[in-house]
This record gives sequence, structure tokens and C-alpha cells, in this order.
Amino acid sequence: MKEFMLFIRQEPNHVEAMSPEQKQEFLLKVQAYIGNLMKEGKLKSAQPLVSQGKMISGHKGSFKDGPFNESKELIVGYYHVVASDLDEAIAIAKGNPELEYTKTARIEVRPIKMIEESIGFTYPKG
Repeated sequence: MKEFMLFIRQEPNHVEAMSPEQKQEFLLKVQAYIGNLMKEGKLKSAQPLVSQGKMISGHKGSFKDGPFNESKELIVGYYHVVASDLDEAIAIAKGNPELEYTKTARIEVRPIKMIEESIGFTYPKG
């Protein structure tokens, strides 16, 4: 199995635009989505993110912290999942209720490069 990050890109506070009934329905579907991923052993972690933050840029002691994001879209949450391949990770992302309840949601699916792949090291077996 391989590990993937699913980054939920969305307008901040998108849930606030929903009616109370839609919010309740959405939250129940998110709970069911997470519950199913956990039951299947596919979910390592998942969390929503706060909209406020800072973007740090620079190098060697010359850093700037500017606005977190200048666009309307932010990464509002993530899912850390395991899947056999990218196609399965995409199928997991397509089941996310964010895509069902808003037209502005996008999910970025990214494979995680394991440290062994990064440095060309393999652990001895045994």
C-alpha cells in the first residue's frame, strides 16, 4: 500500500453558506465518509484547517511572512490515506462529500514520497 495526501481546496467558510439542514446533512455524510475509510483501513488521519495563517518565504535569515493566500481558495482540510495506487486514491477522493455539496471544491491527490524513495535507501529485511 502507498500513502497519499488529499488536500481539500475550497473557499473558506463555505459551510456557513449552507442552510442548517444542509449543514447537518453534510456533516453526517462527512462522518460516514470518514467512518467508512476507517473501517476499510484506508484512513491514517484527517483534519480541517483554520483559514487564518501566514505564508513564509525567504532563505537564510531573510524571511518574510505575508498573507497566507491571496486567492479565494484555501486548503481547508486534508485526508492522509493509504491506497494501492493513484487510481484508488482518486476514487477515494471522488467519494468525498465536499464535491457533492459545493461547486467550488477541488481535491488535490498527491502521493507521499517515502523517505526510502527520497534517499534511495532500503531497510534490510529480517
